[in-house]
Amino acid sequence: MRLLAVGINHKTAPVDIRERVAFAPDRLPEALHDLQTRSGVNEAAILSTCNRTELVCCAKGGNDDNIVEWLGNYHHLRSEDVAPYVYLYPEQDAVRHMLRVASGLDSLILGEPQILGQMKTAYATAMQAGTVGTTLGRLFQHTFSVAKQVRTDTAIGSSPVSVAFAAVSLAKQIFGELTGYTVLLIGAGETIELAARHLHENGIGRMIIANRTLEKAHVLASEFNGYAIELGEIPSHLAEADIVISSTASPLPILGKGAVERAIKARKHRPMLMVDIAVPRDIEPEAGDLRDVYLYTVDDLQEIIQEGLKSRQEAAKQAEEIIDVQVAHFMGWLKSLEAVSTIRAYREQAERLRDDELEKARRLLASGASAEKVLQQLARTLTNKLLHAPSAQMKQAGFQGRFDLLEAARELFDLKKSQ
Repeated sequence: MRLLAVGINHKTAPVDIRERVAFAPDRLPEALHDLQTRSGVNEAAILSTCNRTELVCCAKGGNDDNIVEWLGNYHHLRSEDVAPYVYLYPEQDAVRHMLRVASGLDSLILGEPQILGQMKTAYATAMQAGTVGTTLGRLFQHTFSVAKQVRTDTAIGSSPVSVAFAAVSLAKQIFGELTGYTVLLIGAGETIELAARHLHENGIGRMIIANRTLEKAHVLASEFNGYAIELGEIPSHLAEADIVISSTASPLPILGKGAVERAIKARKHRPMLMVDIAVPRDIEPEAGDLRDVYLYTVDDLQEIIQEGLKSRQEAAKQAEEIIDVQVAHFMGWLKSLEAVSTIRAYREQAERLRDDELEKARRLLASGASAEKVLQQLARTLTNKLLHAPSAQMKQAGFQGRFDLLEAARELFDLKKSQ
């Protein structure tokens, strides 16, 4: 078995490809079981966000192509449509990739903290699905620990930079002070909550929060003095919004061009900023063609995001150094697993010899033999039997000139060289 990380992200694939291989949260358990069944994977977890879809697997060697093929097939895509955008990291590279992702070093925004929570969710989902075993379990726990160390020991998260923050920064660039403007937030997840927090801190005039579950929208709206509505009510309130920020897990667009066009007419063509940070997209791309509509996707936020990166560059270097050390630690643990079967076999052999000699000693004692003589014979016989095979092998190694094996034996048995 070997570790493998397979996926696509914002660096390797455009948004239209990423949204086609994204996994809906409610489909993940089924997908995990299908991945295990069809691709020869022993352990698996799936991380699917707006910027990446990744399969973290423990699989038999030679199954790399099967996993990539499965990713395409599951989403009804041809392998050649997916393969050009896929990266594949084996073993040590997979571990390094996991640690970098969790620490925010591979994110669209350097050091953003949301990815760690998303990884924890992916791990919990895989655990519930029963697709995580000893190796991936240890890898995820190690990953979470290292990400926490990076946050604690470096300034990687000192600046409040995120996709949500970038969206709010864009709104400030367009409208200036946000007081007196109305925002419509679609969704109630972490990204929308973060956007609501940034908007509230920047004095947004009015906040409307729309979500499939009205109760969740109410919880978020109450925290920021907002107004909660269901998704079906959006057309009735869309014209009120100067700013629309959307981030849901919907597999289909929530806002079509027609609804946006009607809202713009009702607004008498006052400008509307729309930021779609969902994958798959929540707003039909054609809405961006409308006059007075300024539609941005996650890919369009790159320039704004870059402005907040400079202060994190030195912290990122420190984080990489921490990760180098921690990759070595994990790989050391992983390699130690290879010795477990040998240790177990050696221990079982020694225990069989012990049990055989112990039984002989009991029979001698039962026949009236001296306890002192029985103990001496037990110790002598057991010592001889335990040493017989290693001694014979070392003699043979000496005869064959295999001095490397003799040196290994000295290290293995912690023997000092004779003077």
